[in-house]
Amino acid sequence: MQKARIPITNFQYGEISPSLVSRTDSAIYNSSAQSVKNFFIRTEGGVAKRGGFQALHDFTGVTENTSIRQQVRLIPFIFSDDEQYVIAFSHQKCEIFFINPTTGALSLATTLTQDVDGASLQWDQAYLHEMTYAQGGDVLFVCHNTFMCQQIVRTGLNSFQVEQFTFQLQAGNAKTYQPYYHFHPTGVTLNPSATTGNGITLTTSAAYFDTTGSQTNGNYTNSKHVGLTLVYHDAEILITSVQSATQATGNVVDELFVELDPNALRTIDGSTTIEITHVNHGMSASDSITIRNASAVGGVNAAQINGSRSIQKVIDENRYTITAGSAANTTEDGGGNIQVVTHAPTQQWMEQSYSSLRGYPAAVGFHENRLWFGGTLSQPDTVWASKSGLYYNFDIGEAADDDSLELVMSIGEVATIRHFVSNRDIHIFTAGSEFFIPTFENQPITPTNAKVKRQTSFGSTFVRPQPFYGATIFSQVGGKMIRQFVFDDSEQAYKADPISLLSSHLISDPVQMCVVSGAVNTAESFVFAQNFTGEIAVYNLNRIEGVAGWTRFETNGSFHSVTAIDNRVFAVIKTDLGSGTKSFVFTELNQNVSLDLGNTYSGSNGVFTVSNFFENGAKVDVISATDYLGEFTVSGGQIDVSSVDASLSSCQVGFGFDVELKTNPIDVNTAIGPETGQPRSLSRVILDLSETLSVSVNNKKLIIRKVNNDFSQPRQAVTGKREFYLLGYNKDPQITVTQTAPMFIQVNGLVAEVSF
Repeated sequence: MQKARIPITNFQYGEISPSLVSRTDSAIYNSSAQSVKNFFIRTEGGVAKRGGFQALHDFTGVTENTSIRQQVRLIPFIFSDDEQYVIAFSHQKCEIFFINPTTGALSLATTLTQDVDGASLQWDQAYLHEMTYAQGGDVLFVCHNTFMCQQIVRTGLNSFQVEQFTFQLQAGNAKTYQPYYHFHPTGVTLNPSATTGNGITLTTSAAYFDTTGSQTNGNYTNSKHVGLTLVYHDAEILITSVQSATQATGNVVDELFVELDPNALRTIDGSTTIEITHVNHGMSASDSITIRNASAVGGVNAAQINGSRSIQKVIDENRYTITAGSAANTTEDGGGNIQVVTHAPTQQWMEQSYSSLRGYPAAVGFHENRLWFGGTLSQPDTVWASKSGLYYNFDIGEAADDDSLELVMSIGEVATIRHFVSNRDIHIFTAGSEFFIPTFENQPITPTNAKVKRQTSFGSTFVRPQPFYGATIFSQVGGKMIRQFVFDDSEQAYKADPISLLSSHLISDPVQMCVVSGAVNTAESFVFAQNFTGEIAVYNLNRIEGVAGWTRFETNGSFHSVTAIDNRVFAVIKTDLGSGTKSFVFTELNQNVSLDLGNTYSGSNGVFTVSNFFENGAKVDVISATDYLGEFTVSGGQIDVSSVDASLSSCQVGFGFDVELKTNPIDVNTAIGPETGQPRSLSRVILDLSETLSVSVNNKKLIIRKVNNDFSQPRQAVTGKREFYLLGYNKDPQITVTQTAPMFIQVNGLVAEVSF
């Protein structure tokens, strides 16, 4: 009989995939475990039981629907250090909670169900998980491709309203500074019946206008084109009605004219004929035009050029001639700031990019003082960015450095944009690839230097990516892998390394992610990934200490949403509070609370009135200031623990949750190789504990109290090494650390003594 002592000094790689449990040759084998449930990995390498998720608010009126990925979604809103909020989105509703800067307590600031115009809020519970958002100052921009971007605007302390995003108007309420696009097929022309006024007729050369529904009084009243804006050359026309697929009626917002290039006129020495370059003019001989703002050229003064003129000859699709009032004395190009007023048929017309017909931006973000949109249904691979510092102005202008941007990611296939993340560069995540727009020589992005570059081709889900340690972490399409999009200085390119590869079983179709800074009184950050299956996978990374592992959080019910502000973690838990009907409860992770949905209640003589978090019939756990009292049933809105302690006046009530630290099979390497599969015995286990109040090893309890202890005094926490003697042989012996009561456990490491 031989013995070996196997030290496991840390669990820095967390819970690893079952497929790796047999990899005794791996360097991570003795620094990981088969199960790490409801523990944090500590910086030092040990594991500590998580705190409870303290109940804050019951989302009444939200009913269970298992087909919906999120029925309540939490989003942070940080206006300043003293004004921080958590916004809870549900079906056509948002509840906004204020965080008291002094006490840290949360209170419901306001509930919104309508926008400023009295209309119902746009978001539907079916796609809450798909919505993207970006905050700029006191405005939260919320986007989805089924509605125009909505703004949640902070108007004062605990005062908010919802508005629809509206583009900036040109001075005088004329032109709208919004994106436009050529949705019509090549060759289709638009011909307005007049250059000014209301009720003009718009005629296309082929079917174009939406003819949804039946006609009433000659108009398609359900046409999605009604209310949209067309741009004819540089002028806007608002569509007021649709009569057929080729005819509509509209109002001219500003006069229809075309602004030509400064050298569009060409005179001929000794001739009254002037040639005009007018790209895609669409006109015929004898058509009438009006010329304005032309300057003298070739000896022909302005008065002999400006005014009403007839087309003398059409040279080609881009050129025609007119007759001037006097002959030129030289052949010359010029003309100045020429405007040509016309309503001839032309292919040079566009339609507004964002509408119920064409879809709305699905992605939104901020970068370099611009607001970024992308991912409409009709233009899924187009990126728009506002003018610098003017978030409501998307005017392309003359491509000045501060003008807006419009870029198409031409990569051979459609890349539907899902997310923007501002990091070292602006990162663009699509359904199929990962992109960025580089900054050249530390210069800002401008219309002339902007270029979208594809780096990797994994694709992103609807889960919002998160900046993390200089990288951007994202959920890969398929929902089985979390990757980090990070710049590699040696290769001068981005890569997308997997960070969940060793624990891939813990990633199950994530719905939401967040990053937590300084949680559980540590300096490092954690990633929380809430799975559709109701668990949370938690990643701890500390490169200096070599910590890079995942654990899992489970609860009595399921996690439904998770978000964070600084070191505070908030979650929605869907659970049965006693009646069998699922309730959605707003909670906060609290290391000073031992129970999920836990709160401290005051009472007398061992009787306590509990909140509506627990309905009659609910079985709850109770912890006093000194010990765990057991499980009790709520009756008449109260719990009665007088049979255990009739003098008790304060206690914590909630749901206990299981913890489990299960090592990989303990193996021994001998001179002839490992003992894998050979019967061997765990004769002794030595745990290194800190502040532990309840612990069991392979179902053998550590006695915290002795029979003669004074139960009026708090249970004494155990710090230091404790021995557990075990019996029996097993081909794959493992150590399983659990709890005997829902109280704190911290395991720093262990030593296993194996007989073989």
